[in-house]
Amino acid sequence: MRDALAQGLVRFDANGQIEPGLAERWIVIDGGGSYIFRLREAKWNDGTPVTAEQIVPILRRLVSPRSGNPLAPFLTAIDEIVVMTPQVIEVRLSRPRPDLLKLFAQPEMAIINAKHRGTGPFRIIRSGPPPLLRPIPDLRRVDPDEAATPKPEDDVRLIAESPARAILRFARGASDLMLGGRFETWPLIDAAGVGSTAIRVDPAAGLFGLSIAERDGFLADPANRQALSAAFDRASILAAIAPNWDATDRLLPDALDSDAPPQIPGWALLTLDERRAGARTRVTAWGKPVRLRVALPQGPGANLLYGQIGATLLAIGITPERVAEDAPADLRLIDAVAPFDSARWYLATACAPCGPAAQAAIEQARLAPTLATRSAAIATADAAVNADTPFIPLARPLRWSLVSGRLRQYQTNIRAWHPLNRLRADTN
Repeated sequence: MRDALAQGLVRFDANGQIEPGLAERWIVIDGGGSYIFRLREAKWNDGTPVTAEQIVPILRRLVSPRSGNPLAPFLTAIDEIVVMTPQVIEVRLSRPRPDLLKLFAQPEMAIINAKHRGTGPFRIIRSGPPPLLRPIPDLRRVDPDEAATPKPEDDVRLIAESPARAILRFARGASDLMLGGRFETWPLIDAAGVGSTAIRVDPAAGLFGLSIAERDGFLADPANRQALSAAFDRASILAAIAPNWDATDRLLPDALDSDAPPQIPGWALLTLDERRAGARTRVTAWGKPVRLRVALPQGPGANLLYGQIGATLLAIGITPERVAEDAPADLRLIDAVAPFDSARWYLATACAPCGPAAQAAIEQARLAPTLATRSAAIATADAAVNADTPFIPLARPLRWSLVSGRLRQYQTNIRAWHPLNRLRADTN
């Protein structure tokens, strides 16, 4: 809803690439230390003009550590956001950040004024529920004389409901699109009888695995955490939930902005039997019963996941206990799509919590003054996090949608993000 009614300086297109939002163009100067955005002529949803003087205080609030914005911890390199002219904004950085535009394209960075108004690409014409959205003509793309009245078929009725209802609605032909599919709802597709041509799986980049949420008892020792990570048969776990879901045993998908290849766990060359034997030995050596609470969401896919995790823990002598995803836990599922392509996001997200050495290494990467020193610091941080083992990677996030044939512009992408104004070739 936020992405439909409001946009930032830039936004994502159907392929997950950067396109203009409120800014019609931009330049990067001072070796990546300054981004200058020129605003297009735009209006708030009530028809009043948008100016740089209005946007700058909103941006300052969004990047503030006190804003509650989940992206704020990754925007700390921003020193100043200033008005240069009524149509030009400069973002000044203390350290170069080549990934700034991808952060600014996230819906969390959409510009909404004090009257809770955005600038489109849609506006609400009937509040609902469910709300009915109508495109705001984009004069950069269409002839003004032809854009006065959008056609009724351009309207979008946005329905928020349970996954089961949404899948059934699509299967019955009562909707054109279902967004937001995740691993826990994947098994519902077969039960609804949805045709395979309608299922679109995004090649989402991000993290899917178990965070070591409590570092006490058996999990206080990094060697025990490594043995636990080694015990999982990732391919079998994922195959029990969804076909063709690729497993991973490392934190980073590739080098990204690190100057070294991703760290590989030391146990990667051992057989599964060897890894599990080593884990059982460590559990036995602990000398007292080991019980681990596993926090997972609800849903049939999560039930299957817990069955696989529980069986693994039992096989090495650990008693599992499933708890709610917001309850105190020893192991907690992280299922998150990366908002931008930096190894620091993976390390910082997985490091919750992690030891002092790993935390210090990640902080050094954040504060690195140049891209070269940042890349070296990220490689050091990857090694420190690998040694600390705060996270058990299993796969990349599973994100899927159900898409009707008439939404020809729908594209899968690594952001798993699908703007409502980029679904049909004839919309703005």
